[in-house]
Amino acid sequence: MLDIAHRRRLPLVLFAEGGGGRPGDTDTSTVSGLDVTTFHAMGRLSGVVPSVGIASGRCFAGNAALLGCCDAIIATRDANIGMGGPAMIEGGGLGVFAPEEIGPITDQEPNGVVDIAVEDEAEAVAAARRYLSYFQGPRAEWECGDQRVLRHLVPENRMRAYDVRRAVEHLADTGSVLELRRAFGVGIITALVRIEGRPMGLIASNPAHLGGAIDRDAADKAARFLQLCDAHGLPVVSLCDTPGFMVGPDAERTATVRHFGRLFVIGANLRVPVVTVVLRKGYGLGAQAMAGGGFKAPLATVAWPTGEIGGMGLEGAVRLGFRKELEAAEDPKALFEQMVAAAYEYGRALHAATVFELDDVIDPADTRRWITAVLAGAPPAEDRPRPWIDTW
Repeated sequence: MLDIAHRRRLPLVLFAEGGGGRPGDTDTSTVSGLDVTTFHAMGRLSGVVPSVGIASGRCFAGNAALLGCCDAIIATRDANIGMGGPAMIEGGGLGVFAPEEIGPITDQEPNGVVDIAVEDEAEAVAAARRYLSYFQGPRAEWECGDQRVLRHLVPENRMRAYDVRRAVEHLADTGSVLELRRAFGVGIITALVRIEGRPMGLIASNPAHLGGAIDRDAADKAARFLQLCDAHGLPVVSLCDTPGFMVGPDAERTATVRHFGRLFVIGANLRVPVVTVVLRKGYGLGAQAMAGGGFKAPLATVAWPTGEIGGMGLEGAVRLGFRKELEAAEDPKALFEQMVAAAYEYGRALHAATVFELDDVIDPADTRRWITAVLAGAPPAEDRPRPWIDTW
């Protein structure tokens, strides 16, 4: 079946429940079973055809290995997923555990193993059908909400928080947003969407987590999602609102240098078109990563009027760049606020667009029109292999 899927380019759905292999069987002529071709055949499908795995109940060992090869994993709330079941764990001298203690959904959803968590198998099948629908071409019929709502989602007061998911839901066709890995890497939202019926991938900074800063898990989540879109020909829309990458000793202990590098290497080698929209903050390397490596990399990089960009957070830039002046001032606080205000005026999207660091500053209500117009003029995706070497 896996060979047929590969030769005929058929999407694959794997119902993965099971305990794995049976090493104690005696009615066989094999010694180890290590020469079976199943896992090679499963891995060979990656990037060739869309694949989705469904886990319900217990899924251990070889079954879990096959599940882990899938592009997306859907699991029910009662699923237990692990590379070894109770017998293998006990046999390895690692203790005695009940199946329910191994890889419950409460572990496997926040750690990124599960893309979509559902209540039961019926809901899992519905989710699998919906997931695969994004790889079957555009839809002729679609609806969308009142786009004028987008004008009011990002507060004019830049210190106020907002829910970026509302922007995603209003921007996309009504009912077309399917978010993947919602509980993992929450600093970036990854979702399959449709705009005017055309399926696309969407990534969005989440300012409700770390102010939108990109940490290790968010970088890994976005990087893999970009690979998914690239493999299956989905253009990418990026909604940027980030102060940059997460830094500091604690962050560096998580190997951020390599994990962050994935976004640049993968972004620079995308064969599908990218459109970036700066909703509010666009600072430093994190903003460049949200645009495939730089603001000139996408087909178009535009901003809403609330946009503000810079090489780093402007308050920090003022503190570092004018430390001596601030220390010598009679009223350091007043001078700091004055200099920050000037920096914000300089970094406003409208000013940045005058020197062509942005292609345009647009009415948020026109975002859908901008995206569809840009993608309509995009050249065909390059027919070349994905040549990058993953940095981790």
